Amino acid sequence: MTHIDTEKFRLRRFVEKLVQQDECIVHDAPIDLIDVAGVLDGNPKAVWFRAVGPERAELVGNVMGARSRLAAALDTDTAGFPKVLRERLQKPHAPIEVPSSQAPVHEVVQTGADADLTSLPVHLQHGLDGAPYISASIDYAHDGRTGFTNIGCRRMMLRGPRAAGVDLNAPSDLRVLYQQAVAKGERLPVAFAVGSYPTDFLAAIASTPPMDELDVVGAVRGAPVPVVKCATVDVKVPADAEMVLEGYLDERGLVEPEGPYGEYIGYYGLIKNNPVFHLTAITRRRDALFQTVGIGGARLGYTDTAQLGAAKTEAAIWSILQQAIREPVAVCCTASSGGMYNVRVSLRQRNPGEARNAIAAVFASSGDVKHVFMVDHDIDVFSDEQIDWALATRFQADRDFVVASGFRCVPLDPSLQGARTGAKGGFDCTKPFGKADSVEFTVPHAPQMPRRERASVEAALAQGPATYLELMAALGTRDGREVLRVFDKLYADGRLQRLKDGQYALDGKQE
Repeated sequence: MTHIDTEKFRLRRFVEKLVQQDECIVHDAPIDLIDVAGVLDGNPKAVWFRAVGPERAELVGNVMGARSRLAAALDTDTAGFPKVLRERLQKPHAPIEVPSSQAPVHEVVQTGADADLTSLPVHLQHGLDGAPYISASIDYAHDGRTGFTNIGCRRMMLRGPRAAGVDLNAPSDLRVLYQQAVAKGERLPVAFAVGSYPTDFLAAIASTPPMDELDVVGAVRGAPVPVVKCATVDVKVPADAEMVLEGYLDERGLVEPEGPYGEYIGYYGLIKNNPVFHLTAITRRRDALFQTVGIGGARLGYTDTAQLGAAKTEAAIWSILQQAIREPVAVCCTASSGGMYNVRVSLRQRNPGEARNAIAAVFASSGDVKHVFMVDHDIDVFSDEQIDWALATRFQADRDFVVASGFRCVPLDPSLQGARTGAKGGFDCTKPFGKADSVEFTVPHAPQMPRRERASVEAALAQGPATYLELMAALGTRDGREVLRVFDKLYADGRLQRLKDGQYALDGKQE
């Protein structure tokens, strides 16, 4: 039998790697659960707590709270991350099933009264949260109609040792599966992995064609994922996860008040009714590392959710842009906008109107984008400074602003004020078509002396118009003031003139 490596994509191994790269702080001192969030909130680094609560449990947070760390999970750097992610998503790998005896996540199996959610180091993340939340859970459910495994990211609000509210308000495949089960008066078996490699989160949120989403996990990993059948439900999960919570969503529907909760938009989400998850088993590694993810807070750019959302949005938009325009260059979705709402796109315009086509394409994409900033290829979409400059110097509101309403939207957006559809705005910050090389849109740079055949100023101008720098090169001077002395005589003789593009020419020698 082929050896299956169940350590390569283990969360603990990745955290150890982050420590070596100075991307993760090791917090050895004992800490109470109530103080965990204060250490994580706004922290630019991951934090590995080694002694949480009276049990002195291990807990890691902010693992994916920076693009550099997501890139490290794909063995690339920040600049290469978008391309590597897109390329991997094109190459799915079917999973490899392993027996329970070979699955590290089954080293410890707890059922019945031994399966207790309150035994886990689940902390209160925000001051007004309805209860402690398990925020780093990836859900796995079997689709009986297709035979596929469906995967997503879902937070869980604890309501006791063996029950939790699960957020299913937003449209999702899991919501559809649950609605189908409720319509038949049936429970929906589901399992939640807690403590997963960043690739698995990227796969769980990816927009892909209908397929077994365990294949997508393999795609982002770049290798087949080893899976094992759960101990108490008919669901397959990664055998190399740190921990899995098995159980079912009961058949009563959206009955559990869930929330408030600090959301990815930077505000609290209100109380909503959601289904109840009932725990039937906890399976885990003997040294399982519990995980929490950052959601909400004053600095969204340091949260796992915003960074993951930005990666998902960029990949979805790139895909649709390839069908809408000839040459997209780069896409950036800002984490500070929750990883969804504000998107920047650079392109090379081949034909008039392509910037508007691109704006329309982003409006219609699967990413729930509100604002699109379209710029030329010379603008770095990951630079706030350059985007600000393009908006300031290439945009006229009465000419370049595109607004439309009635679009699908995410209900959590508080600016909707209860509306079921929302508006989108497009900012065309590209240069007027055909004027990209004009002087008025040419960026000034320090002079670089060109190579030119030596000649006097007058002889150089006799060959045609020239810039001041070109005349310096003709004279062979690195000072330049000599040119002015020659100009003085030519002006006095009425023989020197200026052209509209700023070049100098001898009277009668214009081209």
